[in-house]
Amino acid sequence: MVRKYALPLLAVLGVVIALWMVKEGSKPSIHAKPVAEPPRVEFVNRISGAGIVEASTRNIAVGAHLPGIVARVHARVGERVKAGSPLFSIDDRARRADLAVREARVLEAEANLQDLRAQLEIAEKVKDPRAISVEDLNKRRFAVQAAEARLANAVAEVRAAQVDIDLLTVRAPVDGAVLQVNIRPGEYAASGVTAQPLVLLGSLERLHVRVDIDENDAWRFTEKSRAVAYVRGNPNLKTELRFEYVENYVVPKRSLTGESTERVDTRVMQVVYSFSRSDLSVFPGQLMDVYIEDRSTQAPAPKKVDGEANKP
Repeated sequence: MVRKYALPLLAVLGVVIALWMVKEGSKPSIHAKPVAEPPRVEFVNRISGAGIVEASTRNIAVGAHLPGIVARVHARVGERVKAGSPLFSIDDRARRADLAVREARVLEAEANLQDLRAQLEIAEKVKDPRAISVEDLNKRRFAVQAAEARLANAVAEVRAAQVDIDLLTVRAPVDGAVLQVNIRPGEYAASGVTAQPLVLLGSLERLHVRVDIDENDAWRFTEKSRAVAYVRGNPNLKTELRFEYVENYVVPKRSLTGESTERVDTRVMQVVYSFSRSDLSVFPGQLMDVYIEDRSTQAPAPKKVDGEANKP
């Protein structure tokens, strides 16, 4: 009995499911709204690129001249500093102890030199050649010269130690604002180039935008073209850019625009623009979408090779 009605019931159930799927499929699909509307660029033909904001002096990474334990951090993020202002200090106790030893060597060298000079003065006053030979007199003169050299060397070592102590207080190389402080008292500060700068400085009165232009679009770029930068996430926040300079070396691409047609396995020409921070409130390290007016209409004609110009 069950088998008799099983197939008809399954057929009816299949028809019902099919009708429900057709009904649901006919409903208009709801598309998710984008997080932010894309900017409406006034340029019909344009070059687009991702731009990273940096200080007008470029971001200056400050490190330690000599390694050691940080004793004090003077700089604070957001603080404006003058050239020569202390940023952080490294423990100098060991260096000062070494300086005291070298200063003692200077005193010793001075005393030895005075003694040898006195002996030479006495020897030079002897008129009887039988009392002191010429060879012995020359040896005394050479001894004085050697003592003078040892004293000069000791004095130089003291000056070198004083320079090292001065270098333990790291100072700002230029006027600017403190963008980052990545060191704390008690931490070990390595000398030389580090993966992360100990202190990052920059001038914030006027900001730079470093724009990556795809190498395939480099020929379309001209310095006189207008350029506009938009804040990501808000197309209403924009500012006109002023051309500064072009980097004369093409580098691998690092910043991404997020466009579906974007290539990542390419190289880019970097163009630097500037704008006043009062025109747009952004921060160094922030990414912006930059659009540059394309004034070109066609690819430049290839230059004729010598000898081909006379060909018909």
